[in-house]
Amino acid sequence: MSTYTTAAELEDAYETLQRTFRSGKTKSLAWRKWQLKQIWWMIEDNEAEMVKALNADLNRHEFETHFVEFMSMKNDVLDHLKHMEEWAADEIPDAGLIMGRLSGAHIRKEPLGVALVIGPWNFPITLTIQPLIAAVTAGCAVMLKPSEMAEASQNLMAKMIPKYLDQDAIRIVTGGARETGKILELKFDEVFFTGSSKVARFITAATAKHLTPTVLELGGQGPAIVCESADLDLAARKIAWVKYLNAGQICLSVNHVFVHPNVHDKFIARLQYWFEEFLKGGKEDMTTIINSRNFDRLKDMMDRTRGNIVRGGTSNRDTLHISPTVITDVTMKDPLLEEELFGPILPVIKDNFRKAYQAINTLGHPLGIYIFSKNKAEIEEIISHTQSGGVTINEVMLHAGVPTAPFGGVGESGTGYYHGKHGFDAFTHTRTVVSPPGLLAKLLSFLQPPYDIKNIGKVSVANKGAFKRGETMEDQKIGKGRFALVVTLLKLSAVVGVLAAVDQRTGEHFGLTKALLSVFESAKAKIGSS
Repeated sequence: MSTYTTAAELEDAYETLQRTFRSGKTKSLAWRKWQLKQIWWMIEDNEAEMVKALNADLNRHEFETHFVEFMSMKNDVLDHLKHMEEWAADEIPDAGLIMGRLSGAHIRKEPLGVALVIGPWNFPITLTIQPLIAAVTAGCAVMLKPSEMAEASQNLMAKMIPKYLDQDAIRIVTGGARETGKILELKFDEVFFTGSSKVARFITAATAKHLTPTVLELGGQGPAIVCESADLDLAARKIAWVKYLNAGQICLSVNHVFVHPNVHDKFIARLQYWFEEFLKGGKEDMTTIINSRNFDRLKDMMDRTRGNIVRGGTSNRDTLHISPTVITDVTMKDPLLEEELFGPILPVIKDNFRKAYQAINTLGHPLGIYIFSKNKAEIEEIISHTQSGGVTINEVMLHAGVPTAPFGGVGESGTGYYHGKHGFDAFTHTRTVVSPPGLLAKLLSFLQPPYDIKNIGKVSVANKGAFKRGETMEDQKIGKGRFALVVTLLKLSAVVGVLAAVDQRTGEHFGLTKALLSVFESAKAKIGSS
C-alpha cells in the first residue's frame, strides 16, 4: 500500500505553490514552454514504466495504452506549444473606434492562480496530465492529485513529476477520500475534477465554500440509437469496440443501446460476431475491472437484470475479468439502468428512435449520444430533442477527439470544457483593461453632474430601423446576418481606402490605417464563421 502525503507535506506543497504563483514565475511564456517540453520528455522516457503500471492497475494491453494515453498526451503537448503565444496574447475588443481603439481597451489573458487537478482511475495518467498541460499553458501553479485506486500509476507519477517538473510550481500529492477532503479545505483558484457524478457532488460542496470555479468532467449513461436505416455491421462493430476498450470503463462509452424492432435481431447477430472477433487474441488482452468493489457492483447488476443474457455473462472475481456481455429484452426500469454501468455490459432496448430519445430525456444528460442512421431527418430530430455533452454520428466517441473543439458535459455529465484552447480558457481569467486618453474624458464629461437635460439625446438609444413596432414574429427575417456582414465589409473597405490615403500622407501619424484594418479583419472573420 502507498504512503500518502502527510498533513505537513500538504501544507508545505500548498504554501510553496502560493508563493511561486505570487512571484510571477509561472506567467513567463518561456517557463510555460519549458515545462511542456519536460512533460514531453517525461512521457517519452517513461513509456515502458507507464505500460507496466497501467498493466498492473488494469491489465491493459500495451497497444491500448499507446492509443488512449500516450497519443493523447503527446498531441496535447505539441498543440499547446504551437498555439500558446497566440492564446496568451492580448486581444483588442470589437467595440468600435471610440470604446475599442480610442479607449485603449484590451483584454489580458491571466492565469487564475493555483489550480488543483484531481484525476480519475480509468485513464489515470492521461486524464491527470492533460489538465496539467492546459493549466501550465495558462500560467497556473498546479497541485496534482491522482486517483489512489490506480495505485501503480499513482506511485509512478509521484516519482516522475518531481524528477521532470518544477517543484516550486507543480506538486503531486497522494491520498484517499479522507486526504482529498483535507485538500479541498484549502482555497484554490481553480479545481479541475474528472470522475463520477457521485464524487463530484462532494467536490462542488467543498469548492462552493470558497466560491472556487470548478470544471467537472463526468460521464453519465451515454446511449446509442440504431435506427432502421443504419449500417448494422458498422453500428455493431463500433459499439462492440467501445464496450471492449478499457472494458467499457470510459466516461464516453455506450451505456445502453436502443435498436429499431425491425433490425434488432440482425444487429444482435452482428454484435455477437464482432465481440468474438475482438476476443480472438484471448481474454488476457482485455482490460480487467479496476477492483473487487466495482466487480461486485457490476456482477450484482447482471444478477438482478430481468433481461436475457445472449452473449457473455461469465466472470472471475479472482482475476477481475468480466466477459463482454449482451443483454436483450431490457426496459428502462431494469436494474442495469439504475446507474452508469462503467463496464463491459451492454443492455439492448428494442424501440424506434422517437421512443429512444423520449427515454433518453428521462435520465441525466449524458456526455455523448451516438446515432447510427443514414436518414438526415432522423438524425436532426434526435439531436434537436435531446441534450448531451456531444454527439457522434455513425461512430463512437469521435466528438471528443476533435482537437480544436470543446469537450465537456452538461448537467449530470459535467460543467466546463477543455481540449485545445478551451483547456487554456478553463484556467484563464480574461481581464479587461482600459486606458483612455484625456481627450476621451473631456468628450464624456457631460455624463457627470450637474446634469443638463439638453444632453439627454447623447445617451438615447435608437434601433435605427433594425425592427419596427407592430411587426409579428412571422415578419422577422432570419438568416440575413451573412448578407448584412458583407454589406458592412464593403462599407468598411471604402472607409479604409479613404482614411488609408489620408494616413499615408501624414506618415501614418494617427495610426488610422492600422486601427481600421483591424476592424476590417474582425468583420471579415465574422463572415467566415457565420
